[in-house]
Amino acid sequence: MKRNRSLRNLSAIASISLVTGCGVFSADASEEDGPIVVGTTSAPSTLDPAASWDGSWELFRNIYQTLLSYPAGASAPEPDAAESCRFTDDSNRTYSCTLREGMSFSDGHELDAGAVKHSIDRIRKIAVDGGPAGLLGSLERVEAKGEREVVFRLNKPDATFPFVLATPAMSIVDPEEYPADALREDGKVTGSGPYGLDSYEEGQEARLVRNDEYKGFADRKNGSVTIRYFQDSDGMAAALRDGKIDVTLRGLAAKDVVGFEERRGRDEIQLVEGVGTEIRYLVFNPKDPWARKAAVRKAVAQIVDRPAIAHHVYRDTVEPLYSMVPRGLAGHTTGFFDDYGSPSTSKARQILLEAGIAERVPLTLWYTTDRYGSTTKPEFEELRRQLNETGLFSVTVKGRPWKTYEAGYRKGEYPVFGRGWFPDFPDAENFIAPFVGERNALGTPYRSPRITDVLLPESRRESDRGDVVEQFEKAQDILVDDVRLLPLWQGKQYVAASEEISGIERSIDPSTIMMVWELDRKTSW
Repeated sequence: MKRNRSLRNLSAIASISLVTGCGVFSADASEEDGPIVVGTTSAPSTLDPAASWDGSWELFRNIYQTLLSYPAGASAPEPDAAESCRFTDDSNRTYSCTLREGMSFSDGHELDAGAVKHSIDRIRKIAVDGGPAGLLGSLERVEAKGEREVVFRLNKPDATFPFVLATPAMSIVDPEEYPADALREDGKVTGSGPYGLDSYEEGQEARLVRNDEYKGFADRKNGSVTIRYFQDSDGMAAALRDGKIDVTLRGLAAKDVVGFEERRGRDEIQLVEGVGTEIRYLVFNPKDPWARKAAVRKAVAQIVDRPAIAHHVYRDTVEPLYSMVPRGLAGHTTGFFDDYGSPSTSKARQILLEAGIAERVPLTLWYTTDRYGSTTKPEFEELRRQLNETGLFSVTVKGRPWKTYEAGYRKGEYPVFGRGWFPDFPDAENFIAPFVGERNALGTPYRSPRITDVLLPESRRESDRGDVVEQFEKAQDILVDDVRLLPLWQGKQYVAASEEISGIERSIDPSTIMMVWELDRKTSW
């Protein structure tokens, strides 16, 4: 499929160089068809890694660099900005990394051990509400030893710490451009990743061009990539069909996935399906007078029909999920099905009556209108239908754009709200630990000492993650008993692209983030 000429605005330019300080960004002179254009409905909420524990990571992975990351095909973190990393003790409490030689940021400033220490320390010092500081609960201090060695001293054993360092939250930033005690506010980016950020228009577009200062494992198959942000799947799918974008990354609605599947072989569009670890779930606010009642939460759990949501709303592009840990990871269970079985109005009524609740329970379910794709609204309408048809609930649904939505749930405004989770790293730990404790990724405190003080610490002592299934199963038993979180479904990974594009299968890392450097245009071979 040939892309619109309007998107080939680099075809007359042999090369492009953009100088920021001493750094140089360049586009590959061989890219006569212009940048590869990726569409997504998941726009960044910030450009500063210290503020982000969300979908902003999609951009960060490609413009910033971390000590460890995931080369194509890897299931465990491997060195990137680092030359090597390892635990230096038997208790998993001291972790040391040696940087590659001659590292620098895109502006030419030196990237040394001090810069790494600065980058990690500022996350904890700024401590953005709901930000990535929650990932560093086991970190006691960071030490810079000489120019190239960084030592992380942990306050407790934590075999998952290398996975944390591989998250885009731990991106390395230039100390001369990023304050130690405040977020960067000029809308610019100075990183050391495979690409530099040539230009950025919030909610619209990010233009990435090759960073010639980059040293790492990424073998860039292209010279530049443009990421376009869409409000919904309809616009994104139409842009792909019309040749205005080359690839869809995230937010493709079920009807569009099915439509591309049905036309496989007839359109010049390829659809790639992969195993996904994205999950969707409901969060109950313990401060709400109704959602705080265990009987109300359990009655909801008894009524929700996950197969109906998966089939009627998502057209079987997702799978029912009965635990917070998705299928495919060690520690996955079916706890909610084991305890509640099939949806039952009579059982839900009995749960409520035993708690002295005889009237209809009023609840408002909140969702974000622009974060997880356009199918979110029909999903919540289906939840409303299921609950209201029982005669036990009086449910309304409301939606807000992500930025105001996120601010609202952090203030405790919503009785029940929906969240999606794309894993920080592929381990069962990451589907439990971020959601419990006083400070968690939800901004909604969930005190569970048995999980936070016993089960998770036990699991973090084990380097072999296959040996911690028992701890995660016990933790999930507690989650099922509390019903503070109600898992709904597990997604599959779908990427639709022009048939000109190759490298899609290599481009998705274990946390389902796209490494855009793997994308290539076949016609340029």
